[in-house]
Amino acid sequence: MVSISGLRGEIGTTLTPQVVEKYTLAFAKYINGGKVVVGRDSRVSGPLISDIVKGCLVASGCEVIDIGIVTTPTVELEIVHHKAAGGIAITASHNPIQWNGLKFMASDGRFLPPEAAGQVYAMADRGEMALKSWDQLGTVIPDDQAIRRHIEKVLNISYLDVDAIRKRHFKVAVDTVNGAGGVIIPQLLKELGCEVTAINQEPNGRFAHTPEPLPENLTQLSETVRKVKADVGFAVDPDVDRCAIVDNEGNPIGEEYTLVIAAKLVFSKTLGRMVINMSTSRASEDIAKYYNCMVVRSKVGEINVAEKMKEIDAIIGGEGNGGVILPEVHVGRDAPVAVALTLQALLEHGGTMKELKASLPQYEMVKKKVSIAGLDPDHILDTLKEKYKDYDINTLDGLKIDFEHSWVHLRKSNTEPIMRVIAEAPTLKEAEALADKFIAEIQSI
Repeated sequence: MVSISGLRGEIGTTLTPQVVEKYTLAFAKYINGGKVVVGRDSRVSGPLISDIVKGCLVASGCEVIDIGIVTTPTVELEIVHHKAAGGIAITASHNPIQWNGLKFMASDGRFLPPEAAGQVYAMADRGEMALKSWDQLGTVIPDDQAIRRHIEKVLNISYLDVDAIRKRHFKVAVDTVNGAGGVIIPQLLKELGCEVTAINQEPNGRFAHTPEPLPENLTQLSETVRKVKADVGFAVDPDVDRCAIVDNEGNPIGEEYTLVIAAKLVFSKTLGRMVINMSTSRASEDIAKYYNCMVVRSKVGEINVAEKMKEIDAIIGGEGNGGVILPEVHVGRDAPVAVALTLQALLEHGGTMKELKASLPQYEMVKKKVSIAGLDPDHILDTLKEKYKDYDINTLDGLKIDFEHSWVHLRKSNTEPIMRVIAEAPTLKEAEALADKFIAEIQSI
């Protein structure tokens, strides 16, 4: 599966050594050799894929900086630190254990823009490569300090009062799902003076549960929070660019609120612009409006958010899947950043995590999908656009219709015959009803 965020597949079937080789060689030619940072999450297939990637880069004359098991945001930071021509993060993000993939990054530490990614994929399809002779081969240089530098970057965030956080001695539970988070999140928390209870910390790639940090996958973390009477619980995905929060009573507050909490903290200290994608909660807009700050929406996808943030010089951004982007650190989703900002917000609020969540604008979101096999998705969207033309409509990324207290976003899938239906309203009942109403309308077209 190829997308703007990279390449993913199942080991031994859709992601074979030949596939990895083809795309890595094309990427090496695209960046014209040079220095490349390579890091991976903890998946069992990681060493296999990493060896292939590094071998292809060396064969293409690249100097490879191998930073080992790290987070995806760490790879992004290290590209800038090493002044590299690009980077490759070996990960399938929140996909199940049998998957792996490659995320290609540019010299500025961001994912390749869509046009550049398309060029690399086209080069791969044509079998393009630029192999070097024996005397022009590249080298592999290990670097075991990448996590240390990442932690230091987080500790130096201007919005943090590190000394005050340390004096608070938060009791924190954390679930890193046996992913790369185990090498950074517990250590960061300890350096912030927290009493840490870590579960599924060993980065062995044998995920203890479904790795996407959705409420239904946070049962063990919730139990741990209640058992140790933690102030807050954090869950991250295997490559640590998403962060979900569990309150002090063991209740998941919803991934959408990770970004809302961060945005409120940032806007309380600095006024500026924010970028979120089309499916992100209206709560972020409500917070921005309270502080007289502007919110700009982008297409779904981290690179789309990041590109728009650069364009308008936003001070914060992200996606409602627990992805927080703080340009002061780097323009990419970063769970360690989200964790630190949440602790600062909790410190300043003075109450419990449950009370902090309750102080924010309250919305409920549902995400559904409906089969459109044999139907023209563009005709469906055009029909609904015409029907709801008197409402606030946005067609930047599918069709989004804003109502007074709710909204619905319809997006066609690029990989299967379905339409994604995302709806948000003040209550779960209203959100469910809104999503079901549009599913019925789609099916009637």
